[in-house]
Amino acid sequence: MSYRIQSGDTLSGIARKYGTSVGALMKANPQIKNADLIYTGKSLNIPGSKDSFEPGKTGGGKPGGSTGGTTGSSGAQQTTGVNGGNAPTGSAFDIAKSHLGKNAGSLKMEKGGVGSDMEDWVPNNVNCANFVSACLEQAGLITNGQHDNSVMGLQRKLDADPDFKRVSLQDAKPGDVVSMKTPGGQHVVMFAGWKDGKAQFIGSNNVNSDGSQRITISSMNYPIMSIHQHR
Repeated sequence: MSYRIQSGDTLSGIARKYGTSVGALMKANPQIKNADLIYTGKSLNIPGSKDSFEPGKTGGGKPGGSTGGTTGSSGAQQTTGVNGGNAPTGSAFDIAKSHLGKNAGSLKMEKGGVGSDMEDWVPNNVNCANFVSACLEQAGLITNGQHDNSVMGLQRKLDADPDFKRVSLQDAKPGDVVSMKTPGGQHVVMFAGWKDGKAQFIGSNNVNSDGSQRITISSMNYPIMSIHQHR
């Protein structure tokens, strides 16, 4: 989520408003060199706000776990790494699926794999882009420099990458990156196949009682902004 700085705003005040910290804001906005010096009209990336994920109101399984019936390994798109050749550890979808049920906060603490590519400082209620980026990195589809912790930032980087193209939901394959518009901002997940005629999505979702995120599969009813597929 982004926030446009208003006259009279302070970084500490914005941090309190969105339930984050000055340090987290500065890490999410490296252009800020002095916490006491921000400019009216400039946009800030807010790392401490929720991705505003809520379970779909119709169909789908329970948001707390796998719904089953989604396309498995045999249906996942074949991928190539950023340096050519096969992806180093399989498809992004299979990598994400292997972490189903894990809390984002716990996953970030794991050494090696997706956890090592997720940035630790990102608050545990806003890890959707952090998780998707890490899965793409592990699959060899993006570089570490393309990792982004914001939905819009990741969308822009995939738009700029000639190895990705935008497709429709009807043409989506498991592992495609799906950016959505939510009431509170944006959310990013990966397409996970179809169940009972409804699209399923896998990602780091705000399903825990404390608002933190867990890796789950479910249907979602948010408007789709873009779907990026690796060529």
